[in-house]
Amino acid sequence: MYIQGGSGDAIFGEKNHAIRPPAIITVPPGLNHGFRFSRDIDGLVITLLRSHLSHPPGDRSQLGEWLAAPHLTPLDPDHAETAYVMQTLRRLGDEFENRRSGRNEALAAYVALALRLTARISHEGNAHELPANENERRMEMLSELIQQHFRSHKPASFYARELGVSPTHLTRIVRSMTGNTPHELIAGKLVEEAKRQLVFTLGSVQEIGFRLGFADPAYFSRFFFKYTGETPRVWRMKEKVRLERA
Repeated sequence: MYIQGGSGDAIFGEKNHAIRPPAIITVPPGLNHGFRFSRDIDGLVITLLRSHLSHPPGDRSQLGEWLAAPHLTPLDPDHAETAYVMQTLRRLGDEFENRRSGRNEALAAYVALALRLTARISHEGNAHELPANENERRMEMLSELIQQHFRSHKPASFYARELGVSPTHLTRIVRSMTGNTPHELIAGKLVEEAKRQLVFTLGSVQEIGFRLGFADPAYFSRFFFKYTGETPRVWRMKEKVRLERA
């Protein structure tokens, strides 16, 4: 999230953090959070799929480790990188609003550059890492485990054992942090990856289902319909039409 005007608060757990523009807020997946904004708030909100990041939250790279924690990064006008990151975000917004050739590739490049520049500013000591409690750390670990194992359809008890907690305790943690159950988080990851492959690969519905651990194509279609209200085939056709019109 890029805040370029107005003011507000970032809410993580029971702690509030004042937002003073210009600033960038990065939030890892699975973290319970909220915001309060003034009426004159201005900026950009960007939601990224983990699968679209070269270094997703929790991987062993410097950027992946940085993305695994929430950060509020003020953009100090005197910092050498501030002008570059603000220019990159302005170009990103302009690219999003206009339909030019290579739009998707340009957006991906601007997002990647903005994240790199913001992480650089943060590592140089100008950012505030928003404190995470033990449950938030467990959620980060759970997200990483789900990323590694979601295709094998491991039960919630497997993840609880890996995290060293009981299944009941894991359910309480996940509900308090996300409002969902562990099973719903795992299913959500499967649906997210199914959508990505339906849009960005040429595989058949049956092939995509098989790659995601569904031996029965009919069960894959029922699973996808349960969480989206549409069959994979219908969703794919509608999404491609939407993207062509965007």
